[in-house]
Amino acid sequence: MAGTEKFGKEELKEVMDVMNTGILFRYNHEAQRNNIWKAKEFENEVKKITGARYALAVSSGSAAIYAALVASGVGYGDEVIVPPFTFVATIEAVLLAGAIPVFAEIDETLCLSAEGIEKAITPKTKAVCLVHMCGGMADMDSILNVVKKHDLILVEDAGQAFASSYKGTYTGLFGKAGSYSFDFFKIATAGEGGVMVTNDEHTYKMAEYFCDHGHNHEGNNRGMEQHPVIGFNFRISELHAAVGLAQTRRVPEIKNINQKHKKYLQTKIKNEVNEITFSRLPDESGDSATFMNLLMPDTPSAQSLVQDLNKKGIGGFNYWYTNMYHFINQWDHIKELKFPNKMPIHYQHKSQDYKNLDLPKSQEVVGRLISFGIRVTWTQEEMDHLAHHIIESAKTVLSNKIVI
Repeated sequence: MAGTEKFGKEELKEVMDVMNTGILFRYNHEAQRNNIWKAKEFENEVKKITGARYALAVSSGSAAIYAALVASGVGYGDEVIVPPFTFVATIEAVLLAGAIPVFAEIDETLCLSAEGIEKAITPKTKAVCLVHMCGGMADMDSILNVVKKHDLILVEDAGQAFASSYKGTYTGLFGKAGSYSFDFFKIATAGEGGVMVTNDEHTYKMAEYFCDHGHNHEGNNRGMEQHPVIGFNFRISELHAAVGLAQTRRVPEIKNINQKHKKYLQTKIKNEVNEITFSRLPDESGDSATFMNLLMPDTPSAQSLVQDLNKKGIGGFNYWYTNMYHFINQWDHIKELKFPNKMPIHYQHKSQDYKNLDLPKSQEVVGRLISFGIRVTWTQEEMDHLAHHIIESAKTVLSNKIVI
C-alpha cells in the first residue's frame, strides 16, 4: 500500500524532532519538549484534509473505532448493525463496548446497503457501524435516509478509506463519529496508529477522556487532572504520530496518482474482458483508489482466476472470501464468542444465530470479489504486466479452460 512505499527524509525529520527532545509522551512536559507536539500536528493535518472539526490521534485504527462507538453513547445491550465484510476489529469494538452486533447485507459498493440496514433493524437497534471498504465509500444518501428515519446513531469505520469522500463530505464525517487507520498497510501509515474524527464537541471530549484513563487534560500538572469518566490507555506516542504526520502530508499526492493508476488498469482490463466489472463507487471522484476491486461473474470463476494468478506467481491481491480477517466465513471465534473471559454478550439475548446467518447477497458479492492493491510507485511497464496477466487468466477462466 502507498504509505509503506513512501518513506524518506520527511519521516526521518519528524521522528528526529521527537528524539532530540527526549519526550515521547504526547501530553505535558512543556519545558523539555521545545514546542514539539507531533500528535497535535498529526491531528491538525487530518483535519486539514478531511475538514473535521475535531480529530483525536490514538494507538490504532481499532482503538479509534472503539472510541468512536463509546463516545457516541453505544454500550450495554444496544444492537449495532454491522457488515459481514470488514476487518474484524469493527466487530470486536462493538463487542468490547458491551453491545450486540447484528449483521446486515452489503452490496456492490462493498459496504452496507440501505436495504440491508432496513431489514436488520429491530426495536433494540441503537446504531449503525458503517464500514467504508477498500478505499471507496458507501451510498450515503440512501443510508442516511434510513438512519434518520429510524433515529439511529451512525458511527463510521473508515479505516480503509482515509481521504475518500462522497459529494464533498469525507468518510467518517456523516455521523456522530468516525475513525481512520494508520497501520502499516494503509494509504498513510504511522506504523501503528489511528484517528477518531467528529464534528461534535461533546463526542470529541468523551473520546479524549476515554482514551487517556479519563484525564481531562486541563492545567499543567498531570497528577492533579480531573477524571470526568473512566477510561483506558489508547494514547498514541509522539514517535508514531511523527511518522503519521509526515505520511499524511503525502496523501493528496498519493491519492491523485492512485486514481490515475486505477483508471489506467480498469480501462485496459475492461476493454479486453467485458465480463469483468468493478465495485460500485457512489462518487468516483471521491475514491482514495487504494484498491482496484474486480468482480468476476460468479464465485467459481473468481476462485479459478485466483488459482491461475497464483500459478503464474502474480501477487498483490486479496481474495476476501477465504480471508481469515475480513469476511465472516472464517470468523469461527466471533460466531462462537470465544473470549478469554466472560463478556456482556454472553448474558444477552441475540436476535441472530451467528452460526447460521443468512446473508446471500454478501456471500455472492464477496465470492466474486478480487481486490488488487494499487501501488503509487508503479511504472507503466509494471501496470501493463499486471493487466496482461489478469486479462490472460480471465479469458482462460471464462472460456472454461480452467475448472476447479
